[in-house]
Amino acid sequence: MSDQTPGDRVIGFIGLGNMGWNMASHLAKSGYEVLGFDANLERTKAFAAERGTEPPELADLARASVIWTMLPTGDVVRDVLAPSEGEGLLAALSPGTLHIDTTSSPPWLTKELGEIEQKHGVALVDCGVSGGHRGAIEGDLVFMLGGDDQDAVRRAQVLLAVMSSKIVVLGALGRGHAMKSINNAVSAACFAATCEGLILGQKLGLELETMLDILSVSTGQNDAASRSVPKIIDGSFRKTFSLGLFTKDVKIARDLAESASVEAPIAGLVYDRMASAIAEYGGDVDHTYAYKSWASQNGGDAPV
Repeated sequence: MSDQTPGDRVIGFIGLGNMGWNMASHLAKSGYEVLGFDANLERTKAFAAERGTEPPELADLARASVIWTMLPTGDVVRDVLAPSEGEGLLAALSPGTLHIDTTSSPPWLTKELGEIEQKHGVALVDCGVSGGHRGAIEGDLVFMLGGDDQDAVRRAQVLLAVMSSKIVVLGALGRGHAMKSINNAVSAACFAATCEGLILGQKLGLELETMLDILSVSTGQNDAASRSVPKIIDGSFRKTFSLGLFTKDVKIARDLAESASVEAPIAGLVYDRMASAIAEYGGDVDHTYAYKSWASQNGGDAPV
């Protein structure tokens, strides 16, 4: 770690879910002292036990020179860092602290938080993440980085490189999260179109496995086909990315388009389709449950 900024050896990592646990683990394995914290106390204890350390309280993270958030929403990030003026973890952080937010947050909330943190001498960079659970495990993620403070961006790149060979610096604060929402809206459109095609094919007597074989080697190939459809075929619907979080990201992109006066009917339609699945199954299930919902709407059955 000879390239790291002096002092950037202690990282307070907040959010030890499917993605965060593995990201924090890569940092720890690279020699950083990682204070892993999660609202689920058992997750906090398990992460510390794996490293032979004491589980931290949230206040203990104030001694870190880097705060890293990987949380469900931008509102949760705000509640943890700065629920109100003079309160929260932000008030205890030292000037010069770097905050890397890899949450999928609305860019407008990110900019608001950046202004608040700047008043405390804390530099925020927003960082969209792509690669999913598998990428987090393998340390092969794609990062989309935004920030107004170039020194903070440089410091963040050193840490991100621990788990990525593809870091794209996009410019001003908010652009990382904007790009993430756009990426996930495109991904969701591919997922919805793929499910629609599979449901149609089943109605016509085609087998799911056969259709996947064709999609995997033809012009219809996409990430949804390679990562999501196998979970549908084997009936596991194993949770790696929740339906609620996927839908949230599409909504952010849809709202960004509306605020920018850009016609984006596909984003709107895909959001409505995903939202209809949430109405049936809730947002905490894997996103592939959307296939179950859409298949049932067409009088079909998903694998069980």
